[in-house]
Amino acid sequence: MINKVVLAMGMLRILSGSIEILAALLILRLNSIEKGLVVNSSLALVGPLILITTTTIGLIGISDKLSLGKFAWVLAGITCLLIGILKK
Repeated sequence: MINKVVLAMGMLRILSGSIEILAALLILRLNSIEKGLVVNSSLALVGPLILITTTTIGLIGISDKLSLGKFAWVLAGITCLLIGILKK
């Protein structure tokens, strides 16, 4: 039996990958640099949202196994990742 948290995380990643593939096909179909950049830019919103959601689900799933100190380190790491991804 698959753990519900693992299933949710996996399904989110499948959804994310499917969105990426559909965006690539859309870029090819549009055959325009400008429109391709718009589609690609919209993916910049999807990636971090999936990352945050998947990580949140995972942390909720293991929250009973983490000490407060370890939880703080995980949150600090996620914060650093998001700053690196979203900072312009």
